[in-house]
Amino acid sequence: MDYIREFDIRLDREMYYAGETLVGHVVLDTIENFKLRAVRVVLRGKAHAEWKVVVSGDRRTVKDDQYFIDDRAIIWGKDKPEGNVPILPRGLHQFPFQFQLPESSLPCSFESRPGFIRYYIKVTVDIPYASPPQGMKYFTIIGPHIDCMDEHYLKPMVGQDKRTTCCLCCEKGPVVLRTQLERSAYVCGESIKLRASIDNQGEEEVRLKVKLIQYVEYFIDRGVLGVNKEIQHLVLEYKGEAVEPNTRSKWDSAHSLVVPVMPPSLVGVCRLLQIYYVLKVNLEFEKSGDDLQMHFPITIATVPFRIPNSNQQPNVHYEVSCEHVEGGLYIGPEFLLGEVYDGTTSHDSQRETVVLYRPVYVSVVKPSTQHV
Repeated sequence: MDYIREFDIRLDREMYYAGETLVGHVVLDTIENFKLRAVRVVLRGKAHAEWKVVVSGDRRTVKDDQYFIDDRAIIWGKDKPEGNVPILPRGLHQFPFQFQLPESSLPCSFESRPGFIRYYIKVTVDIPYASPPQGMKYFTIIGPHIDCMDEHYLKPMVGQDKRTTCCLCCEKGPVVLRTQLERSAYVCGESIKLRASIDNQGEEEVRLKVKLIQYVEYFIDRGVLGVNKEIQHLVLEYKGEAVEPNTRSKWDSAHSLVVPVMPPSLVGVCRLLQIYYVLKVNLEFEKSGDDLQMHFPITIATVPFRIPNSNQQPNVHYEVSCEHVEGGLYIGPEFLLGEVYDGTTSHDSQRETVVLYRPVYVSVVKPSTQHV
């Protein structure tokens, strides 16, 4: 509107945890006096899933929503004013607001093509007999609360697999893979603590391979159109040196399995999607193509590991996700001034694109002197 010079929503922070107080204000700079019924604010947390399916030869769109927060407030005026509508004098106005975020477990902010989890403030300037100006401000929720120091994550996990081959009724020596995962929960930026020992008494070279896989499952329950979708991505990979026949080898992951920035594990918090991670440890036989394998569930947490009885605390910061997993591959068109980025656009064409919002996730920077 011509008489509104500036309309903006400002928050004191860009990210919040469950249970915290969200504080902000609405800026309204006007050049004329005008009638204003109310300034309404909505706080909303919402998950949405949507994709196309083919049913009896027809292509249909299936979608579903889930709400985690839906709070409202009037920060100026009244819901239904009696008598004359009040007049807002011209000038610069700031209308403060605050909301108490629920203590219950909130899923993290998340962006992907099949579905998203978004938290935002929506402000409506209710002007009589006019289309009301509206604005939206997105922010990040860091959640759910997953602490690497919880006891069940600190228990080591061990695995062993063995293969013995026979040739013309003559049994060859066994090939044995033993592994130990020191703990099962990690914050982005931490190193996965894995040890492996290989005893190769067979007749061919073997090679250790380690992969961390992200799985994201989407669910839409719409009666006969109830559907689900699963997407997986390789997060990181390690390939070891060849282990010759009749030799033994030991390997310690040390700092070779550093978890990149990505969404935390999300299981049982949102009914439309879940995120989980699996560490796959394989011992490949170079000639036959066979392998020994074992899988470990990995939890990506939101509260980092702390060394007991140490004054040295983790250096926590917040970053956007890496671009090769769900949560970092896709940016919705409503957040882009320019072309839509879906993970396949060349770097040259991204330079002129302005990104209005991307969720961030917990990460740590380890001092060089700190060992976990």
